Amino acid sequence: MQTEIEAKFTDIDVAATRAGLRRVGAELLQAETLMRRRVYEHPTGKENDWFRVRDEGNRVTMSYKKLEDRTLHGTKEIVFEVPSFDDACRFLEAAHVRFVSYQETKRETWRLGGADITIDTWPWIPTFLEIEAPTEEGVRATAEALGLDMAAATYGSVENVYTAHYDVTETEVCDWPEITFTHVPAWLAAKRNQKN
Repeated sequence: MQTEIEAKFTDIDVAATRAGLRRVGAELLQAETLMRRRVYEHPTGKENDWFRVRDEGNRVTMSYKKLEDRTLHGTKEIVFEVPSFDDACRFLEAAHVRFVSYQETKRETWRLGGADITIDTWPWIPTFLEIEAPTEEGVRATAEALGLDMAAATYGSVENVYTAHYDVTETEVCDWPEITFTHVPAWLAAKRNQKN
């Protein structure tokens, strides 16, 4: 399995981030694109293992993800392209892999050196930035070039961003059947953390 070496920086100013990316010579690979994904539970029911099918606009991928811990090197993955979002979902469902959640996001992708930088917008939380590189040094160098403090970075999947803004657990977020670009549901708005 490949280690996903990435750091997340939350609550970014999108316009300032884009200006900073242009200033350091980053290349825009894909303008903001609506992505859709279906998440499936690992057959053993392990909480930190899951499958994902994602329509990225220019390609469709299927992934196996394993969150070992919330560190820079804590997520392992196997990712490959598939020809059809619907067929990949049907394949998992035919194998009796349990569907958990349908999710929409908006993603914009940049590249600087060997690092991929994404501006990610998920429903109901502020936009954040992720830096992924082949090495820890690459992530750190890219963060420094963009004026980001690695001490402020978070790691792992998106659930911890939701838990920072709402009084919910990571398990609850994983079990939401739908995360889409609608108004914040009343039940979730009532759980908004007071500092946000």
